[in-house]
Amino acid sequence: MASGNFQGLRILALESRRATEIAKLIRTYGGDPTVTPAMREIPLDSNYEALDFAGRLFHGDYDLVIFLTGVGVRRLTDVIDSRYDRERFVEALRRVKIASRGPKVSSALKELGVPIAVTVPEPCTWREMIGALDAAFGPSLEGLRAAVQEYGAPNHELLNALSDHGVQCTRVPVYQWALPDDLEPLKDAIRSIAAGETDVIIFLTAVQVIHLFQVAEEIGATDALREGIERTVVLSIGPSTTEELARHGVRPDFEPSRPKMGFLMNEASARAVDLLEEKRGPVVRTTITSRLHAAVQGASSIAKSIPSTAPVPVAVPTSLSQSKQESELSRPQGARQSNAIELMHAIGRRMAASDPLHLVLNQIVSFIETLLRCDSCFIYVLEENELVLRASKNPHPDIIDHLGIRIGQGITGWVAKHQEPVSIDSGALRDPRFQFFKDLPEDRFEAFLSVPILARGRLVGVINVQHRNPHHYTQWEVQTISMVGFLVGAEIEMARLEGEKNVLSGQLESRKLVERAKGMLQRELGIDEEQAYRMMQKESRQRRKNMREIAEAVILSEELRRTSDTSQA
Repeated sequence: MASGNFQGLRILALESRRATEIAKLIRTYGGDPTVTPAMREIPLDSNYEALDFAGRLFHGDYDLVIFLTGVGVRRLTDVIDSRYDRERFVEALRRVKIASRGPKVSSALKELGVPIAVTVPEPCTWREMIGALDAAFGPSLEGLRAAVQEYGAPNHELLNALSDHGVQCTRVPVYQWALPDDLEPLKDAIRSIAAGETDVIIFLTAVQVIHLFQVAEEIGATDALREGIERTVVLSIGPSTTEELARHGVRPDFEPSRPKMGFLMNEASARAVDLLEEKRGPVVRTTITSRLHAAVQGASSIAKSIPSTAPVPVAVPTSLSQSKQESELSRPQGARQSNAIELMHAIGRRMAASDPLHLVLNQIVSFIETLLRCDSCFIYVLEENELVLRASKNPHPDIIDHLGIRIGQGITGWVAKHQEPVSIDSGALRDPRFQFFKDLPEDRFEAFLSVPILARGRLVGVINVQHRNPHHYTQWEVQTISMVGFLVGAEIEMARLEGEKNVLSGQLESRKLVERAKGMLQRELGIDEEQAYRMMQKESRQRRKNMREIAEAVILSEELRRTSDTSQA
């Protein structure tokens, strides 16, 4: 659960493979992300070392194999699978001791069915690796013949420590990192740091540090980069990255309690503003407020078609949970922009708390109710081609999550189709676009305001506000609800993407389990792939279990058999 908020700080991440996920996570914690790739993964020009390792492993030349990354395990297996039988390689691994650096490595090895003798505890640096090996082997560590799967660049500290313990090491490079094909984004990032236009830098690997300074040297900006970093909050994912930063003369301002992205975001977001203030002085908070002010000004564009009117009373609660207890206060013209900044903070805090979407939407409804003194408020979310009612001021248990409106249907559907607000001061049911829904008594209310919820130009929903009696919706009210729509739109879009990701991830994981179970049945029963699949299908129908559950049962049975065979041996 999120506990902090970056409060709009400009955050640079040098990520390549998970750029979209990192940007989304930064936004979730209230930051303004720029994700610039600092490296790209490329295969080695030759797979000689990996294939030579396999040949020597088959001949019993190793006592210990140390795996350092989950990706490395899979890549090494794929390379060896191009020449040798995979099962032969797996059986060879089962005959030696295996050391695993962290949970991702262990997961990849378990997929292969390879038992692990040594698991390295967090933060999984070379120091923990040596400590774990010492604890497992003691004096017998000396003289062991070990192969070390590398990840991008040699870990010289680990290799030297193993050598000091008398271990005979063979390096097994599987993949490496190169600079991106297009260096311009990285050069722009360096210039941004040097110019003080970046507030926070996130380093997730040592290679990101190496490449950032390498490119800075190529463009003659090393000194400017160092000076910029001195005025920027530096976040390091863990000890290995921190050590590389130290080699370049950089001391990170923050390292999380555990070397995980979630821990880094959760913990750093609560301290980033204070850390930046320590480096740049109290002007930082004034600058943040100015940026929020500019964001509020941008929210007015959607309501330009609505005539301007005199100021209206506006109440802005300091938090959404207090909104129902706040009375509406009359504010002068000059205070309205300040109120909107408070509004953004209130909603931002609620969204940054990573609450379920329904809870966030209901609290937004509560906020709008207090702000506009409205009699009704609905929030519809676009799902496929239909707007589904997801939150309401008035209780509607029978239709929440069930009532759907087609695009173009009624005033709400018109707003969704044209992505423009509609403001009707009185006689809403006489509007030619109006369509009556018998389950919604609010449809007989006089005044009606409908505003689209947008995210990056895409429609994600609609907010409806209604009053029983005639009510003039001022430009300020329309702008404020539009701004709420922008913020809610980002949250809804993130929830949708997260849901799609979870579905795809689950499907992929199920497919992997089914494939693995098929392979086990083929080897055990001497049948082909189609026969194994039909056998699992038959079990699925008879037991009324899905294919994933059948696959898990097959795998568990095989693992129990192997455990039993090992204990008997």
